[in-house]
Amino acid sequence: MADAKESSAGAESHPISQSHSDIADSTHLLEPRPEGWIYRGFKIGKTEYWYASPKIQLLMVALVCFLCPGMYNALGGLGGGGQVDPTVQDHASTALYSVFAVVAFFSGSFANKIGIRGTLTIGGLGYCIYAGSFLCFNHTANVGFVIFAGAFLGLCAGLLWTAQGAIMMSYPPEQSKGRYISWFWIIFNLGAVIGSLIPLGQNINNTGGTVTDGTYIGFIVLMAVGAILALSIVNGDKVIREDGSRIILMKNPTWQSEFIGLWECISLSPWVVALFPMFFASNIFYTYQQNGVNGAHFNVRARSLNNLLYWLAQIFGAVIVGYSLDVARVRRSVRAKISFGVLFALTFIIWGGGYAYQRLQPSRAVSSDPLYAGEKLDWTDSAFIGPMFLYIFYGLYDSVWQTCIYWYMGALSNSGRKTANLAGFYKGFQSAGAAIFWRLDGLHTEYNTLFAATWAVSAVSLLIAAPVICYMIKDTTTLEADLKFSDETAEDVVAPSALPAVLGHEKAGEA
Repeated sequence: MADAKESSAGAESHPISQSHSDIADSTHLLEPRPEGWIYRGFKIGKTEYWYASPKIQLLMVALVCFLCPGMYNALGGLGGGGQVDPTVQDHASTALYSVFAVVAFFSGSFANKIGIRGTLTIGGLGYCIYAGSFLCFNHTANVGFVIFAGAFLGLCAGLLWTAQGAIMMSYPPEQSKGRYISWFWIIFNLGAVIGSLIPLGQNINNTGGTVTDGTYIGFIVLMAVGAILALSIVNGDKVIREDGSRIILMKNPTWQSEFIGLWECISLSPWVVALFPMFFASNIFYTYQQNGVNGAHFNVRARSLNNLLYWLAQIFGAVIVGYSLDVARVRRSVRAKISFGVLFALTFIIWGGGYAYQRLQPSRAVSSDPLYAGEKLDWTDSAFIGPMFLYIFYGLYDSVWQTCIYWYMGALSNSGRKTANLAGFYKGFQSAGAAIFWRLDGLHTEYNTLFAATWAVSAVSLLIAAPVICYMIKDTTTLEADLKFSDETAEDVVAPSALPAVLGHEKAGEA
């Protein structure tokens, strides 16, 4: 190690051009891991795992999201949070995403300062309170508590999703990021799938409007377990990859250094702002889909079935796209262009089908009339099949969008510090978009208008992001570029046995 340090001192001023994958390929010698149970290996088949490894940590974070935002998605997917009148949920969602948008811009700095575990634990607290507010509303009609719970969840969710994004984008090696994202999306959306079974089972004979108390109680219990589970996560400085390398972080972060890092994320990569419209569009789908389609035109048990199928489609979409984005025989820059083309095509194919459906639907005033309740589709109706499949494709589209955008951000950096800031920007703009569209729904904007606005924003945001996706995503990300965002050196993050090869490569290149 001393020799490695001497070598690095001589090469410190030279750019380090190798990526993490290059470093991993430069040596076949694995360093012995530190002492402690979190590094004690165990084998499943021929693969060795240890608790403080990227795979296990991603699994733990996915389980937290399975139980917290996964169940939240299942509850929201019922339309109106399971209520007959979606107005209360509209107000709560507007408060939620308004707070979320503000918190998320700075939550990357909080995650870097207080660590992943603390950020996730605080982040998990708001979900069970949110579900509890709807149970309370069933008996007291206390709108204020529901809105407060939504705002508090916005604070918590901003922290949770930023920590999750940093883990998902910075922990995996470059060649596996698509698979890691798809694994997370599978487990996370299994939460929504299983969560959807709760209202489906509770309401299988309920053709009315509001879901039962038992549905809300089930959500509250599972969300509370998820918040407690977040305590089992280890911080990023403890994680060691399979090649012996560590996550790029700040060794001695301060609040000042973290807010400076937030600015550096933009100033050193100004082109990243072209992704912001795509960030903004990434959660606006739910307002129209959940309330304008599922909540407006289906009875409660049909809504529950649609909700289940929607999240199942998300799993299939994440698997297909995630693994496709990691096809090694195609260069990463080419994969980025192909994925953009697919996403752009789906935007017009699926939403074009949505237009054919929406133009035949009654106005919002008609669909909100209590007399229309008897006209809402049940799964026994012959007209149910077509809209059901449209709703399935809406779920597929959402997973393709989310998987691609996480992969794009992960392809731009391997740094835990930079990806935490990127995740913060992502969730901030995403929540701003969601807040605006939930507010539009709360103002009883016509569903035709919501549909048109959602489709238009999605398509335009892709056009704006196209230059970054097609020209700024390279075949590999250099270690030198990532180290700009930390006070660490190559010695801090590269496996010691790989350092001589890396530094020797630099000297050879200099000669």
